Amino acid sequence: MAPMTSERGTAERSNPSEKSKLATIDPRAVQPPGSSHLFLREEQIRQAQDLMFFAYRDFTGAADAILAEYDLGRAHHRSLHFIGRNPGMTVSDLLTILGITKQSLARVLNVLIERKLVAQNPGKTDRRQRLLALTPAGQSLERRLFERQRELLATAFREAGGPSVEGFRRVLTGIMEPSARAYVNETNPTDPKTRTA
Repeated sequence: MAPMTSERGTAERSNPSEKSKLATIDPRAVQPPGSSHLFLREEQIRQAQDLMFFAYRDFTGAADAILAEYDLGRAHHRSLHFIGRNPGMTVSDLLTILGITKQSLARVLNVLIERKLVAQNPGKTDRRQRLLALTPAGQSLERRLFERQRELLATAFREAGGPSVEGFRRVLTGIMEPSARAYVNETNPTDPKTRTA
């Protein structure tokens, strides 16, 4: 997959006064392949930032009340999510996905394991590996968190219309760094031809 380029910086136009007002973004994030570059004014980019900040606040906040019942935080939620999506994943894989330090992840996993929400088992071929999976209690909690956030996403998609689902995916994957984008494309292929058995 092609790495992200620097085309997201300020776009140069023939009129110097417009340089600070216009920005160009990767068209793959918002338009079908083959479309011309999309130029957005600085105010539109800043509005997009506002939208991202508020959406993140409310999306994560929707799960906070449930997490508070268990005296858990958002770092625990992220681990529950990705372990649930990838049962049997290694600690190293989870560390790569979350992009946090080993010490931070160790603290998070210790709590989840002590609460019997996550199980840690040795690898079948390499006993030094530690494979992670949700326990029944962990699956139940992760499901509650998912259903709460699903309500927000489902309502938003219904109100925005069907085509917005793919547009939303293109914008967010366009923002991600290549490794995160590769993970998303591997675990959520949109083209049936790319699906693995």
